[in-house]
Amino acid sequence: MRSFARRGPVAVAGVVLLAAGLTACSGGSPAKRTAASPSSGAPSASPSPAVNPLTGTRAGLGRPVLAVKIENTRNAMPQSGVSAADLVYVEQVEGGETRLMALFSSRLPKRVGPVRSARISDLHLLPQFGRPAFAFSGVQGKMKKYVKAAPVYDVSEDAGERGYSRSSAKPAPYNLYADPRDLLKRAPNAQPSKDVGFRFGPAPEGGKPTSSFTARWPAARMGFTWSAKQKRWLASFSGTPDRGAEGGVLGGATIVVQYAKTTRSRFHDFLGAYTPLIHTTGTGRATVLRDGRAYDARWSRPSETAGTTFTTAAGAPMTFAPGQVWVVLVNDGKPYMP
Repeated sequence: MRSFARRGPVAVAGVVLLAAGLTACSGGSPAKRTAASPSSGAPSASPSPAVNPLTGTRAGLGRPVLAVKIENTRNAMPQSGVSAADLVYVEQVEGGETRLMALFSSRLPKRVGPVRSARISDLHLLPQFGRPAFAFSGVQGKMKKYVKAAPVYDVSEDAGERGYSRSSAKPAPYNLYADPRDLLKRAPNAQPSKDVGFRFGPAPEGGKPTSSFTARWPAARMGFTWSAKQKRWLASFSGTPDRGAEGGVLGGATIVVQYAKTTRSRFHDFLGAYTPLIHTTGTGRATVLRDGRAYDARWSRPSETAGTTFTTAAGAPMTFAPGQVWVVLVNDGKPYMP
């Protein structure tokens, strides 16, 4: 907690409120989760000098981070701006569907969207990135105090309309788009990402030759197929290529399928469906896809202000391929439907 103490009273309040929210949502003890340590006991590799900690490249080095919530259902497609993100999270939401949280620093596309509302799991993920700008549209009423206390710069539509516009090509609520440059002008003190635990470099030994992988949720599935020509994994949604509005198929150089316990939070949508809470601190298993191979891995995140490290089954650092990373959060256990 010392790192938060240096950030001042607002950040400290954010930790207290988020910890309280996690306790209320899961019934567990934040102290126990904070004390969790990597199961392998092996030291992680040192971060590479002078590279973007989100991609392992020099692009975007030292630039502020903007996180944007994006709809991830058929009504939203094709999505705008996702191909320019450094890091993309896929998170389960109500009804067994998913949404994206895309983080930008290397490149800022002309527009991103459709922009949708925030969820409690976002606030548990974002503290590891320092203090980024956070763009979204709306939030459940009981969550507003947690957003206010979180270590983020709120550049949501609710906090101001600058940077947002509606498209006539889609019906509401799938027609809200954002201009990342205008959003970052609203957050001049947004921070560059600190070390988030990712390690980039040549592939480790082992791994199983893999041409495709499918991640599943109760009401959604995403596939990732290796393209040797493009040297990245191409995404699909419910069996259909997941194309970006700018052209081409979405996907990343590294796909991390992170299995994390998913439980019912105390928040719910206007229909009464409870919001899932994805527990991203502690330890767990993962499957890492890179270079046409799948690696069994372990993840560890000792606290909400710490990054997430990944190790191979042998306990060595699990290195990622430089470039865009997708972290696909899947329930560790049977599919969770609140």
